[in-house]
Amino acid sequence: MKHQRIQKSRKFLQLGATMFVGGAMTVALTSSPAWSATAAPDLGTAAASSVVAGTTVTNTGATTVNGNVDVSPGSAATGFPPGTIGGTLHAGDAVAGTAETDVTAAYLAAMNAIATGTANSDLGGQTFTPGVYAASSSMSLTGTVTLSGDANSVFIFQSVSGLTTAPGSSVVLTGGVQACNVFWQVGSSATLGTTTSFVGNILALTSISLATGASLNGRALARNGGVTLQGNTITSPTCLAVPPTTTTTSTTTTTVAPTTTTTVAPTTTTTRPTSTTTIPPIVAPPITGGGPLAPGASSSPWSLVGIAAMILGGGLLSFEGIRRIRIRRL
Repeated sequence: MKHQRIQKSRKFLQLGATMFVGGAMTVALTSSPAWSATAAPDLGTAAASSVVAGTTVTNTGATTVNGNVDVSPGSAATGFPPGTIGGTLHAGDAVAGTAETDVTAAYLAAMNAIATGTANSDLGGQTFTPGVYAASSSMSLTGTVTLSGDANSVFIFQSVSGLTTAPGSSVVLTGGVQACNVFWQVGSSATLGTTTSFVGNILALTSISLATGASLNGRALARNGGVTLQGNTITSPTCLAVPPTTTTTSTTTTTVAPTTTTTVAPTTTTTRPTSTTTIPPIVAPPITGGGPLAPGASSSPWSLVGIAAMILGGGLLSFEGIRRIRIRRL
């Protein structure tokens, strides 16, 4: 009978150990940093450009761009001045050719990104979280669309054909989203309506046109066609370096009391030499504390399950350990 009790207790101990270890592994695997699952297409040398076109760049009015303007394999770029270029105009040279090659690579990367959602209706009035959104035909924007995330969030919008915005439409970023991480892959041509305030890198297969007063916090990158500007402002954003989000766990701080030394004054008599007695230092035991690890804000519900398993497993180990000792004494 005693042997059977010991065997049963051993099984409970094994079960408790399994639950504790399994729970710890669950917490470790599910309390991971909350990075965006979408990778941003690499613009290569085109990141230094505000405008890249395959055939021509045509401007009318006081357009301002802060980066390069590249044309390749075409070489026609007109309207500068009155338009101003903050970078350098490369028309048909090797720099423009490399930028156009990099635009093609970025376009293909954005087009081949695996969709995580759809964007078949007009985008106006909607809010999107980080991911890849595909439209089965053309994509349109009337009003305001909001992109919500953090500084590491990446957004890719895929349009089989065109992209068109109504006059006065806008793209709004919230939560620290960076314009450099927003991409619009357009299967034909993109047209921004008058006074549109647009955000992101437009990667168009054919052409891009900005109507009078439209602004772009991003880039106008056309693979095969031209780019038409009409008194616009194009600001090419630079991604700020942001450290990845990490999970913070509680820590235990141990404080040791300072050493105290008490010295007794020497006693002197006429018959005995002076003597000094030193009492050994009194050192307080270390103070410890702390509790179970707490998952970070990005932890999934499985982390809570893992913590529960650790607690139950640890309790079962303690209970069965005591019970086993009692059984052996019988």
